Amino acid sequence: MENQLFPVFFKLNRLHVLVVGGGHIGLEKANAILQNCAESNITVVSLDFLPELQDIARQYPNVELIRKPFSCGDLLGKDLVIAATNDKTLNYTVWEKAKGAKVLINVADTPELCDFYLGSIVQKGNLKIAISTNGKSPTVAKRLKQVLQEAIPDALDEVLNKLHIIRDKLKGDFAAKVKQLNNITEVLVKPENENA
Repeated sequence: MENQLFPVFFKLNRLHVLVVGGGHIGLEKANAILQNCAESNITVVSLDFLPELQDIARQYPNVELIRKPFSCGDLLGKDLVIAATNDKTLNYTVWEKAKGAKVLINVADTPELCDFYLGSIVQKGNLKIAISTNGKSPTVAKRLKQVLQEAIPDALDEVLNKLHIIRDKLKGDFAAKVKQLNNITEVLVKPENENA
């Protein structure tokens, strides 16, 4: 089946994420969220928490650990949910309750129950690229991330900052600005021998 995913970048500092699970999977998901947005509001619900997750909660005041079993009330006020336990029955229950509450959910290692995936992320300053294999092979996404991380020059962030300044100074309507920016950035995609 063709990949039907629509890439979206959430402003996680404006949302509240519930992670159900305080073990290795929950730790991995919380870390992934915080690496992309340190101001993310995260509540982790679990009966037990890894020491590393407790360290994160001490380091980030916006991360709250609640030691209790999952319940429907945990979904109140949450915008995204990640079921991150190694208990498939519990993960399914979290999925059912999230769907009933119309909250988007990711169920770790169960693509058919996911409304969204956490992709492999390549970041160079303000440039952020998300890679998804539609749940088929996270390993391929990880390898592609490594390739892009090495291929994209660190100096690209400086280029982005300069283009932002130029964009702010351009005159005209949206279409005119897009045309001007396309002309300016054309040099980035032309083969070297054409730029001489």
